[in-house]
Amino acid sequence: MEIESIKEPQSVYAFTVKDAKGNDVDLSIYKGKVLLIVNVASKCGMTSSNYMELNQLYRTPGLEILAFPCNQFGEEEPGSNDQILEFVCTHFKSEYPIFDKIEVNGENAAPLYKFLKLGKWGIIGDDIQWNFAKFLVDKNGQAVDRYYPTTSPLTIERDVKQLLGIL
Repeated sequence: MEIESIKEPQSVYAFTVKDAKGNDVDLSIYKGKVLLIVNVASKCGMTSSNYMELNQLYRTPGLEILAFPCNQFGEEEPGSNDQILEFVCTHFKSEYPIFDKIEVNGENAAPLYKFLKLGKWGIIGDDIQWNFAKFLVDKNGQAVDRYYPTTSPLTIERDVKQLLGIL
């Protein structure tokens, strides 16, 4: 009997995820764009500043922000997908895509996050520490940087623009 080899994903484009409405989204639709992938929460002390700054950063042409709600940290994202969408759209007028609520750590971590955490991230280690951890992904679908939850999204703007070739 031949053993079938399991192909490891080579980029974020290998993944299909669910959006907040339950639709499949093939991440290959983002090929050629710089991505900022963030695990978000509605009831975190960092919610307002992060959402406001992510909205500002989202105005950068060529950048896509992918927000993944997660309730693993202090149960600060307890709502349903519909409640999360309502909150983000009403309070912050965010226009970037909000995806299905996921887990980012542990055995039930979303495959996308398992892939993102494979990078060599130094002292940060594998696990996501809290809400609003950020992964910067280049136009080839490779995570090139990882930022602490306390990193202000606007401080990432220079890195984004470098990847976009506009600096």
